[in-house]
Amino acid sequence: MALEILSAGPMTTIQDLGRQGYAGRGYRRCGACDKYAMRLANLLAWNLSGEDNSSVVEFTLSGGRIRFTEGALIALTGADMCPKLDGSPISMYRTVQVHPGQVLELGIVRSGLRSYLAVSGGLDVPNMMGSSSTDTICRIGGLDGGALKAGDWLELGRESWLWGDRTRAEQVFTHLQEKNAEFLLTEDLFWIRTASFRYRSMGQELLPVLRTVAGPQEDAFTAEAMEVLRRSVYRVSADSNRMACRLDGPGLEAEHGYDIISDGIVEGSVQVSANGQPIVMLADHQTTGGYAKIGTVISADIPAIAQRRPGEHIGFLFITPEEANEAYRLEEKKLSWFRWKLLEHLKKYAPPEAADLFSRLDCGEEIQL
Repeated sequence: MALEILSAGPMTTIQDLGRQGYAGRGYRRCGACDKYAMRLANLLAWNLSGEDNSSVVEFTLSGGRIRFTEGALIALTGADMCPKLDGSPISMYRTVQVHPGQVLELGIVRSGLRSYLAVSGGLDVPNMMGSSSTDTICRIGGLDGGALKAGDWLELGRESWLWGDRTRAEQVFTHLQEKNAEFLLTEDLFWIRTASFRYRSMGQELLPVLRTVAGPQEDAFTAEAMEVLRRSVYRVSADSNRMACRLDGPGLEAEHGYDIISDGIVEGSVQVSANGQPIVMLADHQTTGGYAKIGTVISADIPAIAQRRPGEHIGFLFITPEEANEAYRLEEKKLSWFRWKLLEHLKKYAPPEAADLFSRLDCGEEIQL
């Protein structure tokens, strides 16, 4: 055993990037709501092989307490839940070494909504249709298809582990500490800490403006409705979850009703229900739906709404598909840049006897942003 759940928050699940290619059979993708934070956590935990897709623990609103029975490197990203290790505060967005018997405690969020815990080597949980993500409706993935609870145990994984031997990796980390050469993702690198999205000021609140591509049923709505969505501010409803973020604000008028013949839904689809209120689909969205979709929030901005709490606000901005593709490429380039910087740092400061650990990965040329 490696991780013992001593207590869990209201929605603590195991996630990765989700299962793809099974929507035609009725299976949802699921996966982390904030996939940028999840991937960044994996990089900081030195899970550097694959697609930053090692299994992580996603906490919503509050965390809980986890006891480690095996040493490992960990990283926490996303919402700040004031993490403590054996009662002492630890930093977000940095690699942290834990020893057997230590207890990690996460409290109530200070900012944001969802936090991510990555562990060196990932988590050893069943792979269902190419993913370990928990689908609490279909009861598959994760640990027995449900949210984690007190008394659950999790094993550490090995498949994504770059070093092959966790002890050697911890020795490398200790060497970095002794040379005062830890790789810290400090606050001045805030642009790497979070996905890149736009903001609008409303009083003292900075609210994200979700870049949205119109359609696929924008012709079902009046021209005024499109303008209302673009210029209005919407409040996140308390009736939101991993499936969808429901919004309260100015109603959106349809030309001839809101119902359509059910068709496919993707993460980011903006459905408009019979009361005229928009609903943004998140990771656990259903595969089909019968409400008209006025637009689709681009994938690069999903992390922004995934971190909004009930009562907070968002806005919308229509952009072109070409602009959406460029935003996606920028986010991928940011993560690639960080991965390159981290590998170069490890190669520079790691002890000579650990040089072979890096031979399996080609850093390539420096990535320019």
